[in-house]
Amino acid sequence: MKLNKGVIYILLGASFFGFTPIFAKLGFSFGYSLGQINIVQMVISFFLLWSLTLIKRASFKGLNKKNIVQIMITGCLIGLTSIFYYGSMEYLPASLAIILMFQFVWIGIILEWIFSKIKPAPITILSIILILIGVFFASNFVNGDIGGLPYKGLIFGILSAFTYAGFIFCSGKVAVNVDPWTRSSLMVTGSTILVFIVFMHDIPTVLPLESDLLSIAVGVSLFGAVLPPLFFAAGAPLVSGGVANILTSIELPIAILSASLILSEVVTPLQWVGIAIILVAIACNELGTKLVQRIKEYP
Repeated sequence: MKLNKGVIYILLGASFFGFTPIFAKLGFSFGYSLGQINIVQMVISFFLLWSLTLIKRASFKGLNKKNIVQIMITGCLIGLTSIFYYGSMEYLPASLAIILMFQFVWIGIILEWIFSKIKPAPITILSIILILIGVFFASNFVNGDIGGLPYKGLIFGILSAFTYAGFIFCSGKVAVNVDPWTRSSLMVTGSTILVFIVFMHDIPTVLPLESDLLSIAVGVSLFGAVLPPLFFAAGAPLVSGGVANILTSIELPIAILSASLILSEVVTPLQWVGIAIILVAIACNELGTKLVQRIKEYP
């Protein structure tokens, strides 16, 4: 029963995160800038997370000046991810921006190899190759559609993958013994400060706060910064790490399906094949690595 609950919680958390592109795209369609969307999103996320942290009476045990700074710097990476991810959507279809951001999977493996000296297993290298093949099809490169797209959007999309991979890598190393709610609140504090610095010139344009901008920012905050962590925190302890990683990959088809249905973006059958290959590659890496380990344990 516990496993079923954990699976449901993680699937819900990943699914919620898959809806964030809709709000970002709507914001751009209403004429709001990248800075305005990010500023209001971070302010709302800041107040929501700190309110929940204080209501839950989360522990501040284990905090010191050094790791507070480290946690906030780690939070800056998720702030950069938000900037690059939404920036990519400003120029590209949401479905392509999502596929580019999802390259964090293999980039994270490379980061582990470089900084933690954890050499990828053959099954992991195979997964990386499969992901790159999947991207080739999912990006619609075969039909030549990607050639005319703005390079700025493509660069932003790849940068969002690097910063997100960096966030995941650092969040698994920095102050891991500190209460998750306290860590999340400090991270969003770092993100908020970064966004305020980067978009300083946009701060005056946010006020007076329009209802459309507020609605969009609330949507992005809830589906991107509040609900997913809540469900991940509830579900992650009930399943293994490998299963959790596989389950979170549902974000990719959910995000692209929502972009297709709600934003009316065209996703070709060949692109769905590419998306399926990416998902298979993620599952192959997680399940294959464990299978190899079990074979070694029981010769």
